[in-house]
Amino acid sequence: MKLSVRLFGFLFFLMILYPMPSCNDLQESEVPDIPFSFLINLILDNELTIPGNSKYYAYGGYGGVIVYCETPESYYAYDATCTYELSKNCRIVNNSVEGECPCCKSKYILLGGGYPAKGPAVAPLRQYQVTMVNSFTLRVYN
Repeated sequence: MKLSVRLFGFLFFLMILYPMPSCNDLQESEVPDIPFSFLINLILDNELTIPGNSKYYAYGGYGGVIVYCETPESYYAYDATCTYELSKNCRIVNNSVEGECPCCKSKYILLGGGYPAKGPAVAPLRQYQVTMVNSFTLRVYN
């Protein structure tokens, strides 16, 4: 009996120390979490059907949203707020696969997580969910 109580206590202790994996693969961020949802019509925004292209949307998120096309079936969306400046006035300017903060000159790679390629920023951009509603509509949300 004492062994099972100790084993249970030990397992409980391990569960507290070891963070459980989450269904949400998005990175935590210091950028404020502002709830939003919007649709993108890929017939109208056809530049987002070309891999390597990105586009800025002023609505959504804290500082607007940058959507990046990895492939015609794979998209990333990031808040356009620099993770070093944390200001709506320092919006990341996107240029294809790269984004740059005009204030601190940090550069981010928009492919695969929005990680900084050049500092002073060390944290990745806040990432948002992107789903294909149908073959010509994307939903971007958090």
